[in-house]
Amino acid sequence: QVQLVESGGGSVQAGGSLTLSCAVSGTSYWRLCMGWFRQAPGKEREGVASILSVIGNPNYADSMQGQFTISQDNAKNTVYLQMDNLKPEDTATYYCAAVEYSVRPARCSLRRENYNSWGQGTQVTVSS
Repeated sequence: QVQLVESGGGSVQAGGSLTLSCAVSGTSYWRLCMGWFRQAPGKEREGVASILSVIGNPNYADSMQGQFTISQDNAKNTVYLQMDNLKPEDTATYYCAAVEYSVRPARCSLRRENYNSWGQGTQVTVSS
């Protein structure tokens, strides 16, 4: 069973940066789509970025392009989300998600219903 553990959240002032980590265990780090999602209070969970394990091919939500960078360390089975120039509207709980694919997609989905394993989430708070 896939286990995902996020870390790296915290409080930061507007304009600051944070890097989130997601450690993957319980499965081989192969043939996985890995995604980062976020959910602000009173809002739906939205996709931020995704990546194919080992291979790469990052995919970003249009509004996140240029501000967020997804990456991975295959040796550590860990996915990262670098967040720059943070704004108060980026305040949310950030979740790591995974799904094993049988046919490799060109890019991984940013739709939450396409993922079946989730971490517990890590809080990011941006103050003005």
